[in-house]
Amino acid sequence: MATRSAEGLSFARIFQPGVIILVCVVSLTVFGVSVLFSASAHSASDPYHYIQRQLIWLVVAVAVGIFFSLVNLDGLKRFAWPALGVSLAGLVLVLIPGIGVEVNGARRWIDLGFMRLQVSEFAKLGLVFTLACYLGTHQRAIPRFWAGFVFPCLYIGLYAGLIFLEPDYGAAALCGAVGLTLLFLAGVRMSYLIPACIGALAAFAFAVFTNPLRRGRVMSFMDIEGNRGEGAYQLWQAILAFGAGGTEGVGLGNGRQQMAFLPEAHTDFIFAVIGEELGFFVTSGVLLLFMVLFLAGIFHLRRAPNMYQYLLVAGGLLLISVQALINMGVVTGCLPTKGLSLPFISYGGSNLVAMFAIVGVLVNTSLAWSKPPMRNTRRKLKEIAA
Repeated sequence: MATRSAEGLSFARIFQPGVIILVCVVSLTVFGVSVLFSASAHSASDPYHYIQRQLIWLVVAVAVGIFFSLVNLDGLKRFAWPALGVSLAGLVLVLIPGIGVEVNGARRWIDLGFMRLQVSEFAKLGLVFTLACYLGTHQRAIPRFWAGFVFPCLYIGLYAGLIFLEPDYGAAALCGAVGLTLLFLAGVRMSYLIPACIGALAAFAFAVFTNPLRRGRVMSFMDIEGNRGEGAYQLWQAILAFGAGGTEGVGLGNGRQQMAFLPEAHTDFIFAVIGEELGFFVTSGVLLLFMVLFLAGIFHLRRAPNMYQYLLVAGGLLLISVQALINMGVVTGCLPTKGLSLPFISYGGSNLVAMFAIVGVLVNTSLAWSKPPMRNTRRKLKEIAA
């Protein structure tokens, strides 16, 4: 009987949500490094240029992930206001010529000399952290209009608005979607949220269709084949890549799209390289890993001891999952073209560090929430009574 109990306990530990999440992340990261080398080999004079930089960023990301897996999350709450100030200051600085680096008409990076930081990637974490702290410490005020709805929406508006000005419509939309979802999970009244969502969607649609570049992308998306030589060129090449890959792919390193046919093949459109070189089964496996990660995170949320940690984990999980969903939707032609990285796989140090910070929080809470709060409370009461 004791042996069976020990085996059951060991089995339960292996299949804890935190372990499943960690396995998915490690699998995606190792796979991403392999595919990135193939996708970027023809993107620079040195075939090892991007892979070397990504490996350096990976070391930094792992260190950040370990830090957040060990830190006291409740103790971090005292840094909520400094985090808000630093995040917003970074988003303002990146808009200033001479400080922010402009690439392809967008000012999203700060050049530190030895590296470039994409500020919006860390600002997403700042938004989730700020909302989790505020809503977790003002739970009684959540049903109220001003304290429970307007003030949190101001936080969301500040973050999303500054990112929108870079301009980065995709990241701004991601911040808005994640922020409003956290308000819903916190229990904000639907009579407030529904009009806010409709208004946000209307404002976003208006901004897209009054911008010639973004309007052109949407119109090209409506007729991909007809615009394959102009606005839909990148998307058309991605679709060709999936078609060429078929079910089994042409083999790692044997794809043609990364040979200057598909722009940004090693960043936003790396999923198309996977489709061409490794085929439908492997691309389905990547999608499956993200699904398992998301479902394990949802199951993990059931053990949250308080609102603050619940929203912190939920927000991080949404950042990973929604970003992955949008990226794969864009590359497969299900959504209009928008530049968002595929987490753990696309080239980009800032995104990799931000994603590993979230993973660190997930691992941290997995260790802290090993038992439901009620069981811990009963055990403490028995110890006191004894």
